Amino acid sequence: MRPVSDLLTERTRSSRSSVIREILALTEAGGVLSLAGGMPSPDSFPVGELAEAAARTISGQPAQTLQYARTDGATPLRELLAAEASVRRRRDASPDQIVVTTGSQQALDLIARAFLDPGDLVAIESPGYLGAIQAFGAQDPSWLPIPVDADGLDTDALEAELAAGKRPKLVYTATDFQNPSGAVLSPARRRHLGELADRYGFLVVEDDPYGWIRFGEPIHDPIAATTERCISLGTTSKTLAPGLRIGWLVAPVEVAAALSRLKQAVDLNSSALAQYLTLELLGRPEWSRARAVELSEFYRPRAERLRSAMLAAAPDLEIPPARGGLFLWATAPGVDTTALLPRAVANGVAFVPESAFRTDDVSGECFRVSFATLAPDELEEAAARLGTTLAAG
Repeated sequence: MRPVSDLLTERTRSSRSSVIREILALTEAGGVLSLAGGMPSPDSFPVGELAEAAARTISGQPAQTLQYARTDGATPLRELLAAEASVRRRRDASPDQIVVTTGSQQALDLIARAFLDPGDLVAIESPGYLGAIQAFGAQDPSWLPIPVDADGLDTDALEAELAAGKRPKLVYTATDFQNPSGAVLSPARRRHLGELADRYGFLVVEDDPYGWIRFGEPIHDPIAATTERCISLGTTSKTLAPGLRIGWLVAPVEVAAALSRLKQAVDLNSSALAQYLTLELLGRPEWSRARAVELSEFYRPRAERLRSAMLAAAPDLEIPPARGGLFLWATAPGVDTTALLPRAVANGVAFVPESAFRTDDVSGECFRVSFATLAPDELEEAAARLGTTLAAG
């Protein structure tokens, strides 16, 4: 008799695991300082505020917080998110345009299943966010990698592909402190991308998980301020805590309704308790402003300390200063960073090579490190181990 695994679909059998998860598994044996993860520091979580909010919401609204919720999200939270989207987009957004999701990763999955048939062309940043590559890749699309520089997705390169006849169904970009490169999509490119969407008829998916963690970078208008052919994603995973698993999307009304129907078949609704905790905190503008300052003051010294330590340990590295977010993007000229990784792990340090963030077979000279989770002294030791690995060749 055939094993049960033989009954899996071809798409399931061919799906790939997260490279980052596999790297993290290598570090579980102990003795490895991991710069590979993209998780926020537990020391940054607003534990006291969340505990107080939980006590208030559970005792004051048990029927709302402990019961099933609407599939598209609790109405007060959607009203809050719609009001914020209206300010940022400079035009009205309604609660009917909001779908609260179980993290922004679910939003990516819903969009992929709603819009992509096998073979559809997806334009994606290269290097780009691995979670987006996984979510879209599950639908077996064709890929159109678009290069990224300090100003984010190269919209001129995208326009050249469009002029040559390429017709992506959607274009994905992380606008602020892009994962993995830390790039920020410039205002001119945001406008240009919106113009291209209107001219060529594709959908823009703009993702902004790191926008609250800014090291002096000004806040720019979203792409959705320039075109209605856009779905915007947000999350509390970096601002409050990833364990809440609260994200959201802002989409045209008819698209939001379709995505909500898909979500209903997946999980009925995201956690009502987590939604009301989010509402309790983000619904206080003064708390939100103070929280953004707190996150910047927490992470910026860590970013600067890791960068300085890495450059001291390996002067040939090229590492732009972090402008926000949780990552540094380093270039090791002439080094295959995929081949370097096992030697680094053997020396007690881990990172994520460029190849993990690409849809082609390019290995590359770049790698991502996170300054978020290790203690400051551990960041310096990790940098020293990395320097030793590079020096060994």
